[in-house]
This record gives sequence, C-alpha cells and structure tokens, in this order.
Amino acid sequence: MSNIILISILSMGGLGLLLGAGLAIASKQLAVETDPKADAILEVLPGANCGACGYPGCSGAAKAIAEGRAPVNTCPVGGEAVAKKVAKIMGVDDIGASGDRKIARVLCQGGNNEAKTKAEYHGVKTCKAASMVNGGPKACPFGCLGFGDCTIVCPVDAIIMGDNGLPVIDEQKCIGCGLCAEACPKNVLALVSEKNEVWVSCRATMKPKETRQVCSKGCIACKQCEKVCPFDAVHVNNNVAVIDYEKCRSCMLCVEKCPTKSIVSAFSQRKKAVIIEEKCTGCTVCARNCPVKAITGEVKKVHTVNPELCIGCGICQEKCRMNAIEMVRDGEKEIKTNNKCATAK
Repeated sequence: MSNIILISILSMGGLGLLLGAGLAIASKQLAVETDPKADAILEVLPGANCGACGYPGCSGAAKAIAEGRAPVNTCPVGGEAVAKKVAKIMGVDDIGASGDRKIARVLCQGGNNEAKTKAEYHGVKTCKAASMVNGGPKACPFGCLGFGDCTIVCPVDAIIMGDNGLPVIDEQKCIGCGLCAEACPKNVLALVSEKNEVWVSCRATMKPKETRQVCSKGCIACKQCEKVCPFDAVHVNNNVAVIDYEKCRSCMLCVEKCPTKSIVSAFSQRKKAVIIEEKCTGCTVCARNCPVKAITGEVKKVHTVNPELCIGCGICQEKCRMNAIEMVRDGEKEIKTNNKCATAK
C-alpha cells in the first residue's frame, strides 16, 4: 500500500514538473513583446478608459501614440499637462494644438414642473425601457424621460439627477467621453464645445401650439431671437432655434429676449469691455463699431464703456488699434480704467 502511495506522489510530482517546464517554455516562445514607450505612456495617462480619444481604452491610445498613429495630445481628459508628459516620452517638443474641449450638455428643460405627462409608467425604471412603451410617459416626444441612464454610464460621476427630474452636469468633471449621449434614447444629451456659452436647450420640432401644450420651456418658434441678434447668428429652423457658432459672439441678447427661456447661458460668464486709460487715444473706432452704442467719448479723449449696455461681443476689442480694450468677466481681472468700477460688471 505504501508503494502505491509513493508511486502516486512521484508520478504527480513528475507530471507537475513536466507541465511547469512546458509552461515556462511556452511563456517564452509565445510571449507578446510590449513597446517600452507604450508602457511609459500608459503610466502617465489618467486611466479613465472612457474611449473619448477614439481608441479602446488608455492602453489602445498609448499603443497608437507609441506607434506614431496618434498625436501626443490624443487624450482629451489629461489635457495639456498629460500631453507634455507624453511628448517628453516620445522625444518631441511640439504637443500640437490643445484642441477644443468637448463637454456634455442637456438639450431639454422639460422637467417635472415644466413638462406634462401623457401616461403613468410602471415598467423598468430606465429611459431605454420607458422609451419602448409608446415613446415614454412624457407628452413631448423629444423630452428627457428622467430615469437617469446617463448617470449610470458616466465614468467620472459628472452627472446627477436633479430634484426636477433632469440631469445636472458638472462641467468641471465632464471628460467629454460621450457615453451619456449614446445612452440617451431621446438624444437630449450632446457633446458640444465648452466655448459655446449660449445654447438652445430644446429639440422639439413640433408646431408652436403643440409645444406650448406640453412644455412651458419649449421653443415656440417666435423668432424673437432672430430679431434681437446683431450678428445674424440665430435662426428658427423647423420650429426650433438654431445657433450658428461661426457667427455667435455670446452676447446673450437672445437669452434675454427668449420668452420661454429655451435659449440658455451662464450669465456669470458674460464678458464686458473695459478701456485701459493709458492706451486709449480717443480715435473713436470702438464707439463707431459698437452695435449697441455702449461706448462714448470725444475725439482724442479717453472713451468710456457703459457696462449696463455692453453685451460683451468683443467687436470693440478687435477693432481697437491700440490694444486699449480688454474683455473681462466679473471679478476676473482688475484693470485701470476710466469706468466707474475697476472690473466689468
């Protein structure tokens, strides 16, 4: 009996050694060689694995950069800081253009208090499931359903559901991966440039009367935005306002004029013109080009900006040959001016 046990132990031990040797040989023969540069780049990437760069995760982006198939500033999450580290690894000085950072925005204001419902929904509490039942419970076929599919897929917790049943996006956290937009069955989330400080928060293309019946903040195609815009940057197309960002100067007049507030902006970001006294020669170019007559002054005398009239379009700054005008946000920067206050208000 003892011989049988001994033989079994020796047999198992020998088999283990044989298999171990085979695995060791196979690991060497079948080993996948990795690029040291790709490994180094992967170390400095943020590790979000969001896919916003267009590659399958950070490892895919690192491999593409190391092979020269992608620029060193490929990662939109890491921004310029990460691009500089990657450039150092790749041995290049130029990190390229930093690019236009994209963020997600909600193109709907039809929350619980603004939008009507056409039926009660008792199914699975997801937007995707609800949208399959007669388009969902909202009376507006374009409205946010409010079940928070976007919050689930966001890899950086940049989206929460507000008390009014609409997503609230933390633009500082948002990495522009686009996963929330892909998850939304109603397409009320979209990636846009963070430079676009004015946007239309409505997608309803119904007739104005129908829109009024289902939502108090929907675009009613009144064209007031068209009439007030000094730059021909906004037009009503298919019953909903559309902004041409090639022309838009973020003056926010359309936001102020919109009767339903379907055009929105962050007014805290609105800039004002301020004149630097020691540089102004009183040439009057700024005053002659201001579309709202916010600048006044006599020839060869320092001009003055009326902050109550200034819309922050920046035309005066572009036209000034003496670089005597700066555009600032409230509290952003103090400049010696002949205005009543040192900062724009």
